Amino acid sequence: MDLFEQHRRSLIDQEAPLAARMRPRTLDDYVGQDAIVGPGRLLRRAIQADQLSSLLFYGPPGTGKTTLARVIANTTKAHFIAINAVLSGVKEIRGAIATAQDLRGQQGQRTILFVDEVHRFNKAQQDALLPWVENGTVILIGATTENPYFEVNKALVSRSRVFQLKPLEAKDLRVIIDHTLRDSARGYGDRDIRLDTDAVEHLVNVANGDARALLNALELAVETTDPDERGQTHITLAVAEESIQQRAVLYDKEGDAHFDTISAFIKSMRGSDPDAVLYWLARMVYAGEDPRFIFRRMLIFAGEDVGLADPQAVVVVNSCAQAFDRVGLPEGRYPLAQAALYLANCPKSNSVMGFFDALASVEKEREAAVPNPMKDGNRDSEGLGHGKGYLYPHAYRDHWVEQQYLPRSLQGQVFYQPSSQGYEATIQQQVARRREAQLAALMEGDSALPEGLSAGPVDQAQERWLQRALGEAGERLREMCDLTFQLLTPQRHHLILDLNATTGLLTWEALRQVPEGGVTSCVHKSQDYAALTEQIAQLSELSRPDLLQTDLPRLSQVLSKTFPDRRFDGIVGRNALGPVSDKADVLNGLANWLHPQGKIVLAESIPHRSQRLYDLLAIGSLPTHLYAQLQQAEERLYTDSNTPARYWDVPDLTAAFEQAGLTVSAQLQPQSAPMAMTDSLLQRWFGPGSQYLSQLSQTIEPSDVIAIRDAFLQQLRGQTVTWQRWIVYVTAMVRPQTDL
Repeated sequence: MDLFEQHRRSLIDQEAPLAARMRPRTLDDYVGQDAIVGPGRLLRRAIQADQLSSLLFYGPPGTGKTTLARVIANTTKAHFIAINAVLSGVKEIRGAIATAQDLRGQQGQRTILFVDEVHRFNKAQQDALLPWVENGTVILIGATTENPYFEVNKALVSRSRVFQLKPLEAKDLRVIIDHTLRDSARGYGDRDIRLDTDAVEHLVNVANGDARALLNALELAVETTDPDERGQTHITLAVAEESIQQRAVLYDKEGDAHFDTISAFIKSMRGSDPDAVLYWLARMVYAGEDPRFIFRRMLIFAGEDVGLADPQAVVVVNSCAQAFDRVGLPEGRYPLAQAALYLANCPKSNSVMGFFDALASVEKEREAAVPNPMKDGNRDSEGLGHGKGYLYPHAYRDHWVEQQYLPRSLQGQVFYQPSSQGYEATIQQQVARRREAQLAALMEGDSALPEGLSAGPVDQAQERWLQRALGEAGERLREMCDLTFQLLTPQRHHLILDLNATTGLLTWEALRQVPEGGVTSCVHKSQDYAALTEQIAQLSELSRPDLLQTDLPRLSQVLSKTFPDRRFDGIVGRNALGPVSDKADVLNGLANWLHPQGKIVLAESIPHRSQRLYDLLAIGSLPTHLYAQLQQAEERLYTDSNTPARYWDVPDLTAAFEQAGLTVSAQLQPQSAPMAMTDSLLQRWFGPGSQYLSQLSQTIEPSDVIAIRDAFLQQLRGQTVTWQRWIVYVTAMVRPQTDL
């Protein structure tokens, strides 16, 4: 390198953007991506030992792909050659290979070839690299923002280790800012800069995990802000907002982000989650996605996933698309969002997929002749008898007759499976009955019908279960809510009291069922009161429930002060009375607030009958004597009369109602559900301060308690178990007065 070249590079280093100057040069300086280059990780060990194989770094911009390659260049003893796929071609590849061959032959030195934006190479260019990677002439390090499994030659991928880099976390970006303000050589350590905390948070938030965007914004803020009279450059929130006003969004209309986001949008509509639908729609609109593409996908969805469950879905979406074409942006976002919300909330059915079963049958089966009665009889009915035997449906009652329309080889085949959703539910039974009649007529009229009729498409219940797994808890709560109000049988004008409105579930259902009445909701904790207050603020003032914050023992007193003249037609609650010690006393108070013809309906989980943890341990997990001690100790949790919140059963509850002068009936129902043994759950059960372990330690030696804990953790961590519990539905009314 001559003096002129050295001077040129020195000027470039000095005048380079802050993001380029602050690039880490060693592994110790590298920030973020601990899952890849953290202590003990494979890649870190390979870099430190200088034993690299070919690598592909895949991740969004600004996550450190090129920086990591430069760190490798500074750490390894291999010769490092960097090219950019956007600016380079086969000529540059050949030049790099020639250099690598010379160094290998003359000095025994290996060569690392770094190709930035490697997905920009076409197939021929990628193929030109393949033999030299294969024989070890070069160690390839490729960086790409696109999924290499789609965008990079499969042979090249199979010979490389792929590392996926994630957007940097907020703490990583704060570290980068701190390093920049402290570094005198490359950053702003030689200047007096004061960066307000809210300015830092804004830069970190809007950078969206992109270190380059963060440093570019910081540089703009510093360089455009004049120092004050003391020479200090003060970066306020206002300055930070001017420096980076719009969040950096990874969204290439031909790349992974495009397909992943539209996939999340479609799956959210299929899952009937309007909040997620609006979020993913906003992500696409914010990133500049063509709304016509979104409408096209929604029209497909209306046919594929809604179908006959709501035949108007296609009409609504198509109308919204036409409205968008007439209105344009930005107002066109209203019909865009309307169509998305309609699809998210309407019933779903994929029964139209039966067409593809029919198509597969056409492709695989031998082509069958059109049955003679189905043929066109206008031309040759006299000569060949085409159309003879056809029964004209309009000549029969209900304009239908049980005849076969399929080819002989497919008679009895089922392609269409109507769902029980929405409008399609109204035709489900009709289709089934007509098929039965067709089959019966066929069996009577043609004894030569081959056996083994197909029953329809493959059952996809397992796939549906996987999609529903996360929503299973919501379904169980919905079932509980529905049964509660079925037992209550409220009328539109009734007044209802919700004894435990923590989640608002029963409150919202009550508001729907008594639109001309009223709802009073009781919450026990201030945070629940605040959350529910925020939610009901969205309702009109007349539709809002009256919200009270108190525990049940003091509820009667609060009602006396707040609504002294109110009497409730219905009192409902979920797990409201169970934790109360003196249930009879509370019920005595509630009975005074119940209308003479009113009803109390409570759904209470029974701790005494709940799942025992010791049943989750496999036989042999503990010595027999220790397992017996565990059983006895755990049972004391539920049989100790000193803990009335846990030690009660259905007879105790019904007795409390009867003491309050109420007639009572109870329905006991078992309930089982999958429960994931998460780390947080296991920590609550078996971690420091565990009440469960504390109970065991009262009768079991400390060393044995540790053994029990270890057995639970070893067996349950990462597992999903079937959790059993019992719920009692109690219905009570005021006992009628008898005439003396």
